[in-house]
Amino acid sequence: MAAEAMGLRERKKHQTGLRIYRTAIALFAEKGFEAVSVQEIADASEVSKMTVFNYFGTKEDLVFRPMVEHFSDAARAVRERSPGESAVDAVRRQFLEMIEGRDPSVGLHSEPFARRIREVIMATSVLRERAYVESEKGARALADLLTEETGDATLALIAATTLTAARGALVEEHYRRVMDGESIDEVAADAADRANRAFDLVAKGLRGYAVKA
Repeated sequence: MAAEAMGLRERKKHQTGLRIYRTAIALFAEKGFEAVSVQEIADASEVSKMTVFNYFGTKEDLVFRPMVEHFSDAARAVRERSPGESAVDAVRRQFLEMIEGRDPSVGLHSEPFARRIREVIMATSVLRERAYVESEKGARALADLLTEETGDATLALIAATTLTAARGALVEEHYRRVMDGESIDEVAADAADRANRAFDLVAKGLRGYAVKA
């Protein structure tokens, strides 16, 4: 009974956080990030201002906290790769899985919510700076992991930067094509082929690098 009650509380907590998040993004998209106050978000979400801060900490976190883990996707792919799999192949495999699953983080989900978040970020200088910092953290996490495995910090940083840049360019292409009027299905139709060509190019330079023993 207690476990059931705890499950219900956790579900309600998740639903409240999601409501605040979606409300904030809708207001930011409509009025601009700087023009919306946390109090306005709280009122529209039917919670207190303190509740908003309890869930998200800062106004910027209302945009980034639910998505920040995706900045470390490449590092996670490399960390969890199988023996005999290279860093490039691990990142490629993960990205192809995200394409197949139409993951919102790679810009291929049919619901426009993820694209709305990106539009808010791109329209706001402080959010663009935060996105850059989070992206650099993700690349650094991958570089640290590769340094630990290979012992060469310089080559690890070069490899990590190359892999994260390739992922970023592919995602950016997905968003650009959708913004130019193509449907998600049209963009997704050749997304795997584009990704394979991109990672083939990277693999030529990183062939044999960081193959897990």
